[in-house]
This record gives sequence, structure tokens and C-alpha cells, in this order.
Amino acid sequence: MSFRYPAGVVGAAVTPSGPYQTSTAPGIWSLAGQANFQAQSLWPTQGNAAPNLWSWGSNGNGQLGLGDTVNRSSPVQVGTLATWASVNQGPTSSTALKTNGTLWSWGQNSSGELGLGNITSYSSPKQIGALTTWSKFAVGGQFVIAIKTDGTLWSWGSNGSGQLGLGNTTGYSSPKQVGALINWLTLAAGQYHCAVIKTDGTLWTWGSGSSGGLGLGNTLDKSSPNQVGALTSWLGVAAGYDLTLAIKTDGTFWSWGNNAQGQLGLGNTTSYSSPKQVGALTNWSKVRRGKRNALAIKTDGTLWAWGNNGNGQLGLGDTVFRSSPVQIGALTTWIDVTGGDSCSVALKTNSTLWTWGRGDTGALGLGNTIDYSSPKQVGALTNWYSITSGGTSMLVLSS
Repeated sequence: MSFRYPAGVVGAAVTPSGPYQTSTAPGIWSLAGQANFQAQSLWPTQGNAAPNLWSWGSNGNGQLGLGDTVNRSSPVQVGTLATWASVNQGPTSSTALKTNGTLWSWGQNSSGELGLGNITSYSSPKQIGALTTWSKFAVGGQFVIAIKTDGTLWSWGSNGSGQLGLGNTTGYSSPKQVGALINWLTLAAGQYHCAVIKTDGTLWTWGSGSSGGLGLGNTLDKSSPNQVGALTSWLGVAAGYDLTLAIKTDGTFWSWGNNAQGQLGLGNTTSYSSPKQVGALTNWSKVRRGKRNALAIKTDGTLWAWGNNGNGQLGLGDTVFRSSPVQIGALTTWIDVTGGDSCSVALKTNSTLWTWGRGDTGALGLGNTIDYSSPKQVGALTNWYSITSGGTSMLVLSS
């Protein structure tokens, strides 16, 4: 297994002085090195790229950040700043981190998910407070969770299922700290639940327990973090609609929760409330969720998909559902992938951008509103490196 970062091949680890995330730039960090340095909260240097932010697709709530609510079917730059470090989307809102450690949000805000202390929606980026210590974040269904550089965990927005992890079901429109711990490391937000890995490799979940998505052996909601088993070998995690996907340090892939459409990849449509291993392979590198499907990349650069395929979001040239991983084409040059609401987006090693699936809102960025069941290149640029899709829109960074 390997992870990629903006600076390229890791030569030395440094104490983080700004935001870093799993990246798609050239260069590979080995699994052993990544696990070792991650446990020490050490990261590679970021390099000198000047990232621009682009968006397209559905914009009914201003989630594209373009100052209006007009859909776009091709990439449009969000402002003129080249200081964006990472981005993430929910179904109708967006959040982004700048290189100076400030956090920004825009889009729908009916539940306070923008973290601005109100419930007013905005169609252009607004800064969340004045802090410069934000490090990582994830956007769920009308809520956000985030980690600061000191390792503390924060949340805000909708909380009907306890997804904010604050021990209650009260919604908040500004950041609230989750407990007092300072060892939170990797995080994921689903529609109504969260999954977060600590620096010791343990995995914790909370929020909606529907379909067993928390992995705790039941279907109960939890309003504070609960540990999934006793293992200390969790490395990466993704959370979707009542399901969770995770990779261990040994490269094995595990899933649990809602499986009505085969999205757990277990060869059936049975839901599970505790982790189940997907096959026996030990070469899984990245796992991502769509709305009712999943996508993954192996260490050999191959791309795999399974689950719901009603709009061709699996990229397999058809609309047939799959309940176990199926390879997309034969290429070995994929380095990142993610899914939205029936649409998918991926990056190759040459930094080209590819999309497929549902296109009715222009979500594929291809200049039209047509569905495609196999990957199509977005333009001809070769400088894309960070991707996200939460609904039927996309946000992407370019250098």
C-alpha cells in the first residue's frame, strides 16, 4: 500500500506547519513509512505548488462557491486565489482549507453546517472564525468534523443522530470540541455518522447506527465516540450512507453497514453490523464511497468499483449493479478516486482528470448533461491533483 503527497517522494519527515492530506501528486510514500510517520504525527513537506480551486455541477444552494446558484457543466475557477490546500463536499455544501490553516465554507446552511454561527446560506467562501490551526476536515450530510494541528477534534451542524459526537442531539452552528483528547488523526463523515482513526491506530465511530454502519455489532445510534473492536491497525477510512469502509496497515480491506445494493463488496446484499473482510487481498491502497456504491485503488494502480450502478457510476460500460469489486478497464495509472451522488471522479498519474456516471446537472464537467458509464477525460489539462464530490457537483484543485 502507498499514499501520495504534494511534495512527491518523501525523503524526510517534518513536524506539520500547515495542512496536508492524502494527495494525488507524483511520488509515493510506502505503507511502512506512512504508517510509521503517521503514528508520530509527522508528514512530508508540501512543496511550492500554487493551488487553484475549480467547481462545476449542481449549484442550487451555492455549493460551487461562484457567487450564484447557476449550475455549471464545465470547470469554473472559484475566485482568483491560489492558496487553497484541500477541499471536501457534502450533498449541498462545501468546505475548504487554505495553506495558512484557515477554514472556509459555503453553500446550504439550514443546519449551521457552514460553522459561521448562523443558518444563512452563502454562495461564495466565508471564513470560519479567525483560527489558523485547522488541519483536516470532512463534510457529511449537513454537518462537518475537523481536526486542528494540536490533534483536537471539532464538529458542527446537524446532530439528529448524535453525529457531532458531543453526547447529545443538539445542532450547533459554530465549532464545538469533541471531548478533550489530542490524538485524533484521520477522519471520515457519512450522511449521518462519523468514523475517525486515532494516532494509536484505533478506530472510533458515532452517529446513526442504521444498518450497522457504526460497526459496533448493533444498529443503535451513538452520540459520543465508541471504539470499533480492539484493533490498533486501522490506517484509512471512508464513511457513506449507513456504511463504513476501511483499510488496515496490512493492506486488507474491510466493510460494514448497509449492503442493500452490494456496496460492501462482499458478494451479497446482506448488511453487517461489524467489520467484514472484502476478499483476501492485501494490496488495497485507497477506498472511497459514493452514495450507494464504492470505489477503490490497489497498490498496482488499478481501479475497482462495486454497488449501485444505475447511472453508470461504476465506470464499467453498463448500468448493472455489482456486489463485489470489478476492475475498471485495464490501466494501472490511477492514483485517486472518489464518488458523489451517482457520479465518480478520478485522477491518473499524469494528473489528468476523469469522470463518469450521472451527468444531468453537469456534474461530470464535460460541457453537457449526459450520463456516461465509462471514464471520460475532463478537458486536456495535466495539473489536477485533489478531488471531491459530495452530491451532483465537484470541487477540484489544480496547480
